Amino acid sequence: MSSSSSSSSSSSSSSSPSSLAVLLVLVTVISVTSAGNLYQEFDITWGDGRGKILDNGVLLTLSLDRFSGSGFQSKHQYLFGKIDMQLKLVPGNSAGTVTAYYLRSQGPSWDEIDFEFLGNLTGNPYIVHTNVYAQGKGDREQQFYLWFDPTADFHTYSVLWNPQRIVFYVDEVPIREFKNLERLGVPFPKSQPMRLYSSLWNADDWATRGGLVKTDWSQAPFTASYRNFHTDACVWLLGRSTCNSRSPVAHSWLSPEMGFANRQKLSWVRRRFMIYNYCVDAKRFPQGQPRECTVS
Repeated sequence: MSSSSSSSSSSSSSSSPSSLAVLLVLVTVISVTSAGNLYQEFDITWGDGRGKILDNGVLLTLSLDRFSGSGFQSKHQYLFGKIDMQLKLVPGNSAGTVTAYYLRSQGPSWDEIDFEFLGNLTGNPYIVHTNVYAQGKGDREQQFYLWFDPTADFHTYSVLWNPQRIVFYVDEVPIREFKNLERLGVPFPKSQPMRLYSSLWNADDWATRGGLVKTDWSQAPFTASYRNFHTDACVWLLGRSTCNSRSPVAHSWLSPEMGFANRQKLSWVRRRFMIYNYCVDAKRFPQGQPRECTVS
């Protein structure tokens, strides 16, 4: 992973005020409407050719074999926004594989917002594993089954991140909400810009039934596919956010509340498809629920 692209104030002052103002306006427009060519949005960062951008930048694929997985990262860092990507997960017997899709900042006290898709034996459902890190602390796992086959077609996986909450979406259906509860002493990701990453890798020591089911390498190479990346987000540039109070663009993701319809959908997902919730794991937290779990 690359180091933070934040620049010092001295580097910011090297541009004239007028040219910097024009640059910030242009990037603000780009950040709000970005849905561009994947060559322009991402760098393949590892995998020795196993990650590819195809069809003139329309499609990106990652592959895994017994020698290596692969991964990519966004060219930009973001500080708040809504980020969407369509994924088609590894088909067939994907047991032991993990397709990770996440936002992460740099440094020892990093922030992170995770989707991880845990493969399984043919015919069994994928597990969607989610987690939130704030200032280097995670241990906030929630897991779900999906209500469709995520290997048969592309589906949209989104993160909405604003100063009040983080919401995970699948096809615009909210599956998880993590609220800002700093008033209770719970850290919340709000000051560190994060880059988008994805990787496909072997995790058969833990991913499928706690490591009981191992990767069947006769099925390799395993391939996950990506398309239709879209952001409505604040890009971090020259040590500052491109969004500010004077921006003429209204950001729908800044709304502090989810709304009644989305709350109903969230309740439906949690009731029907949640299979693990750290908040009720008494073995891990014998002293009682973490503080953020005590507020509905």
